[in-house]
Amino acid sequence: MDFLASTHLHITTWVIGIILFFVAVTMTNGSKGQKITHMVLRLFYVFIILTGVALFMDGMDFDMGMLYGFKLIGGVLIIGMMEMILVRMKKQKATTMFWVLLFVFLFITMFLGFKLPMGINFLA
Repeated sequence: MDFLASTHLHITTWVIGIILFFVAVTMTNGSKGQKITHMVLRLFYVFIILTGVALFMDGMDFDMGMLYGFKLIGGVLIIGMMEMILVRMKKQKATTMFWVLLFVFLFITMFLGFKLPMGINFLA
């Protein structure tokens, strides 16, 4: 479990997830490549959640357990917004609200992630 609770592993998984998301968004709607990329992205959602939960469990050792809980909820909301954008794009429905929510949740979650003791402290 210590391997899964690596901050670097978690950052690597969500960076790859974000890259895959933008690749899937820019591909032609309904193409075979987009479907494959979307499926690989869904696999990375699992990796992101597993490493995030492991970090959450380790983060409970600190006095800031509730902030780690907010970060976990924010991460799940980000994954939800990414999935909603891709599915609604496939159905050719409006996605503006989900894009705004994605960036709001992404900002809040990244702020918490970098600010909390287990994160890389860019915001010192």
